[in-house]
Amino acid sequence: MSNDKHFAKNKNSIIPTHVIKSLLSQDMFDEVVLYTSRQNSLSLIDAEHLLIECLKYLYLTSAFPDKLGGLFLPVEQHVDDVWHYLILQTREYRSLCEKRLPGHYFIEHRAMPYEKYGRDREPEREKMIEESLRWLALYQKTFGGFARESARHWTMVRYLHEQLGMSLDDINALESQHS
Repeated sequence: MSNDKHFAKNKNSIIPTHVIKSLLSQDMFDEVVLYTSRQNSLSLIDAEHLLIECLKYLYLTSAFPDKLGGLFLPVEQHVDDVWHYLILQTREYRSLCEKRLPGHYFIEHRAMPYEKYGRDREPEREKMIEESLRWLALYQKTFGGFARESARHWTMVRYLHEQLGMSLDDINALESQHS
C-alpha cells in the first residue's frame, strides 16, 4: 500500500492529519493507540495524539534528512515511547519507512541521553536553539502549525508556550532561515 498519491508534490502544501494517520493500516494504528493508552493510563484520544505526533516526527525526519538528520529528538518521552513500540513491529515499521514515508528509507533509532548529546557534540546554546527552531518551522510549513493537542508533545513548543508565555499563534508565526 503506497500513499504517495496523498502527499502533495508541492512542498508548500499542508499535509492533513487524516493522511498522516493513513501511514499505518487501520489495524496497526488501532493497536498502537490501544497499547499506548494502556501503557500510559491515557484516554484513547490522548494516545491517538501521541501516535499522530510520532508519525509527524517520522514524516519530517524522512522528508528532510538533510536539514534534520542527526539532530536531537525534539519530542517528549511519551512520543519516543510510541516510536519504540512501532520499531518492535519490525515488518510494519520497515514498510512505513521504506514505502509510505516520503524519503523511502529506514529510519534508525539511537537512544542518547541529553547530557551525552550535549557533551559529544559540544553544542552552543544558540546552536541548540537554532536546531529546535528548525523543527518548528518545518512542522509549521508541513502540517499547518501546532494545535493545543500537538504542542504539548514537542519540547521547544512546550517551553516557548509554558515558560515564555508565547501563544500558539506566536509560535506558529516563527520563521527560520533554515526551513
